Order: sequence, then C-alpha cells, then structure tokens
Amino acid sequence: MQIKKEYMNIRPELLFDELKDLIAKQGAVIDKSKMETYSLPSNSSSFISRGTLTFRMPAKPDKETKECIRGHIVGSARGETKLLLDIDQGLFPEDKVTTLQEDLDFILGSYESK
Repeated sequence: MQIKKEYMNIRPELLFDELKDLIAKQGAVIDKSKMETYSLPSNSSSFISRGTLTFRMPAKPDKETKECIRGHIVGSARGETKLLLDIDQGLFPEDKVTTLQEDLDFILGSYESK
C-alpha cells in the first residue's frame, strides 16, 4: 500500500521528525534514517531537502525482521514538500495504517495541499 501526501510551507525536517515519532507510536522500530539538504542550482541561498526512513516491527526471538514501512520526503520550507510511504500491510496492519493517517491529518492537515 502507498500513502502519498503533498504539503505546503512546512519544513521537510519537521515532517521527517514528526513521521518518525508517529510511526514509532504504532510500534514500529526505526531501521534507517537519513536527511540530506541541497542548494538549488538557480539560487544558492534556497534549499531542498530529501529524507528517507525505514522501519521494522520489533523482532521476535529467532526471527529475522523485515522492513514494514519505507518513507520518502522531498521538498523545501518555502514551497511544496512531498511524502511517500510504502507500507507492507502484512507486517504493519490496516488498523495501524488508519491510526497513522488520522494522526498525520490531525497534526499536519493544515499544511496539506487539497
């Protein structure tokens, strides 16, 4: 399953940090986390950020865990920021996805492009 959202005038770093906390609240454990910032070629004083996050569900003894969520964030504070979440519903159940979407909408809904 994929969740795609577009936000306006929100710092990508804020979205990145909020997403980490909201997914962890649903019981997933962060596996990898990376945020990079680039200057724009047309204006070296403007920046665009790119973040990636991966999560796993907690490991059970003698079991290897698999990635349950991969998140991608690209955007700038003075414009559009896009979020893409790839979710394995076999590992991250529908009720957790619904709660995650509700939390995202409540906290960041005023920034979402409609």
